Amino acid sequence: MYDFIFNPNSTKEEFYEELLVQIQAIVKDQRNWVTNLSNASALIFHGLNTLKFFQEKPVNWSGFYVRDEQDTKTLLLGPFQGKVACTQIKFGRGVCGAAAASKETQVVRNVHEFPGHIVCDSNSLSEIVVPLVHDVTGELLGVLDIDDTCLDAFDQRDKTGLEAVVKILVAGCEWNR
Repeated sequence: MYDFIFNPNSTKEEFYEELLVQIQAIVKDQRNWVTNLSNASALIFHGLNTLKFFQEKPVNWSGFYVRDEQDTKTLLLGPFQGKVACTQIKFGRGVCGAAAASKETQVVRNVHEFPGHIVCDSNSLSEIVVPLVHDVTGELLGVLDIDDTCLDAFDQRDKTGLEAVVKILVAGCEWNR
């Protein structure tokens, strides 16, 4: 069994260094994307919320949307931690759709200022969305989406750390859906 413990006094840089080690442990002997994204969403959600920074500004949603194989310009709800969420998002709509369409990480200080923001939880005020892009084909596989209950919760450290996490997940999973 896994025993993932984070130091609540860690800096964001220290947290992401430890998170990378733990994500690598998750994918080491498991290639199924559903299994790995399920464990990753739980690890990220609970891990971030152990940090003192996020105890005052809690993460209220962490999870994945995956590209629909039938309608390749739509994301479908995947493994997550948090409240019930939107089940599908068209490319270009909201923060997740913008990340999917551009294949670029979106760091949004205030979701209410983001054009076309989709409200799944009115308590969410800031958001970061990292695309999962196949390193060989360039195909968008999905996005990692994290919401927070305070403004300006995410920064360059989160972007850098979560992009590294996503690279491990993309490389560590079989994506036959």
